[in-house]
Amino acid sequence: MKIYLDYAASTPVDERVLSKMLPYFTEQYGNPSSVHWYGQQAEAAVEQARSLVASLLNARADEVVFTSCGTESDNLALRGVAWAQRKRRGANHILISPVEHHAVLHTAQQLAEQGFEIEYLPVDESGMVDPDDVRSAIRPGTALVSAIYANNEIGTINPVGEIGKACREAGVPFHTDAVQAAAHLKMDVDADNVDLLSIGAHKFYGPKGVGALYVRQGTPIEAAQAGGKQENGLRAGTHNVPYIVGLAEAFRLAQSTLQERAQHHSALRDYLLGNVLENIPRARVTGHPSRRLPNHASFVFDNVDGNQLLMMLDIAGYACSSGSACKTGSPQPSEVLTAIGLARHWALGSLRVTTGRDSTPELIEQFSQVLAELIGRIRAASQ
Repeated sequence: MKIYLDYAASTPVDERVLSKMLPYFTEQYGNPSSVHWYGQQAEAAVEQARSLVASLLNARADEVVFTSCGTESDNLALRGVAWAQRKRRGANHILISPVEHHAVLHTAQQLAEQGFEIEYLPVDESGMVDPDDVRSAIRPGTALVSAIYANNEIGTINPVGEIGKACREAGVPFHTDAVQAAAHLKMDVDADNVDLLSIGAHKFYGPKGVGALYVRQGTPIEAAQAGGKQENGLRAGTHNVPYIVGLAEAFRLAQSTLQERAQHHSALRDYLLGNVLENIPRARVTGHPSRRLPNHASFVFDNVDGNQLLMMLDIAGYACSSGSACKTGSPQPSEVLTAIGLARHWALGSLRVTTGRDSTPELIEQFSQVLAELIGRIRAASQ
């Protein structure tokens, strides 16, 4: 029996989403840039999807840019705004948190190589950014602030609305990576004072290979790649029509069922968190105790090799993660766990368990028992 508990890494495509996508692989296969009937049908599908995504974000349709994934959306947001801000007003200072996804962290590092000054905002032991720290760090030359909406490794939900308010008061564009958050939290770019927001479809039962970036009207931004004039000139390349349609439908389904799914997930999450702390010695929960994603449980275990634990769980039939899927296999603690102050002997023993719509209390109970047994075996073998 194989049990999947890594829904923060990816989700299966919902059958309702797939059914919406299929006609655009076979019957309505035109290029949206073509002027003939086939192109018009494809363009109409893209624009309907754009309007739907915009309505779910409380945005304008012309503020939605379709991309290939959340990573591309993050790249476009940071590079595009940074370049535009430096060109227009000489702004050279970028504020990010140290617990961002690599799509933001590594893009910022590349911008540093191009002469931008990257400053890392402090975070507390749960990985949360304090809006007052943002206010204190913003200065006249600040080009952009980026803070993750909900952390992919430890599940903490940032006070995005307050961070955005601090940026709005200072007249500085604010970007948030909402790739994890959009699956479980209500998205409202006005209420959250957001200027740029990234999402990716495969986190909420949509297809891999498609994402979107919200860009508030008037935000200074340049294209990060050359080519055609698709997506208001911000993202060149032929539209991936079936995937764009799939993203919109998956996002609609996710945002329309937030409450019932949150109840389902949080009950499983809280049971697992309590069970682990009660039954496994020298275990800690990572992330905020209450302001966390409803389906997200994350831990560190003292004197446990996290990669060994993952392999043993896989052999036992359970698919989990050591944090971000992009970090699996790394012999070094993740930047997130280091940033929240965990010592190496704790941080190397990390585990992320994320539930999905098919997860049940019985499966979580079985998993808890297996996890305790495997950690006991690892520790006994290391003595």
